[in-house]
Amino acid sequence: MTCTEDLAGLPPFPTDVPTAPLLRLSLDKLLAHDTVEIQRLMQACEKIGLFCLNLQGSEEGISILEDADKLFKIGEQLFDLTLEEKLKYDFSGQNSYYGYKAQGTAIFDRQGNLDRNEFYNVSRDDIMDLTPSLPAPDILHQTRPALQSFIRTSHSIVSLLLDLLNGSLNLPPSTITDLHRLNAISGDQVRFINAPLQPANDRRTVLGEHTDLGSITILFSRLGGLQVLPPGADAQWVYVRPLPGHAIVNLGDAMIKFTNGLFRSNIHRVASSPGQLHRYSLVYFSRPQGDVILRRLKGSGRIPELKEGDVEEAINSKDWIIRRALDLRANLKEIDFEKSAGTEQLSRRIKV
Repeated sequence: MTCTEDLAGLPPFPTDVPTAPLLRLSLDKLLAHDTVEIQRLMQACEKIGLFCLNLQGSEEGISILEDADKLFKIGEQLFDLTLEEKLKYDFSGQNSYYGYKAQGTAIFDRQGNLDRNEFYNVSRDDIMDLTPSLPAPDILHQTRPALQSFIRTSHSIVSLLLDLLNGSLNLPPSTITDLHRLNAISGDQVRFINAPLQPANDRRTVLGEHTDLGSITILFSRLGGLQVLPPGADAQWVYVRPLPGHAIVNLGDAMIKFTNGLFRSNIHRVASSPGQLHRYSLVYFSRPQGDVILRRLKGSGRIPELKEGDVEEAINSKDWIIRRALDLRANLKEIDFEKSAGTEQLSRRIKV
């Protein structure tokens, strides 16, 4: 939910639904390098890997909120296109995770059930003119300036967070941020998501449990739907409450690999919104550059050492993203749910 949009007609989040007790951090304070706020950022990254970021009060925050408002409207127009038209931009058969994914084309659990959302992935490198433009609907070609602005501001916020975490880990300056440069080829993307109403007699999880495959995810959501499984042996799924003027930020598996499990990449899923409402979302996924090998970073006394006998997989970010992004597509190959969902042992560790 953003602070500038027209909220008329959107019901408030119910007060009787259990929600995750997430920290609320201030972008304004983080930009000012407030010591206490940076400590709270580290706390969130180590305990659950997910927090709410208040974007009000800073120029960058207001800019991204305004861009998000524009893109929400674009997303609605995008998904109003006919299925036949949208399927022209499904590039999964070309080993690409960009473009359109139709509802019911991905496995979301161990029983083989299919997902109940559709989304469209827009390549950051395409929009920023780092790679040749991909075929796309006219509505996205017309929206390139708004996408460029949204990407620049999103990347700026990601860079700030990474730089603050880099300093808190006592790594050499720019160690992590240099793995996420705006002008380098990567798997960064903007995702438009549409979760339509489900049949009243057959309501299921919209998207199954998983951890994100990248470094940092910034989610804009007007209605609840995201659920997390907090740390703890007896944890139960709880909703994340969307807040006006805030984005939901979570770490991905790349940060787990870089810090050898010091940070968390929390398991989450998407359920129907409380009240069974039609739900649109907008996401920015930040990922390491394509040639970056995903392994423990050196130079920090805070990052745990590898245990004796541990062997790190020698895989670069590009190959990791393709494997994770496409291996759950039901039409492509036999599914290894555990491997593709990203819920590895490091991200399952109980931390209390």
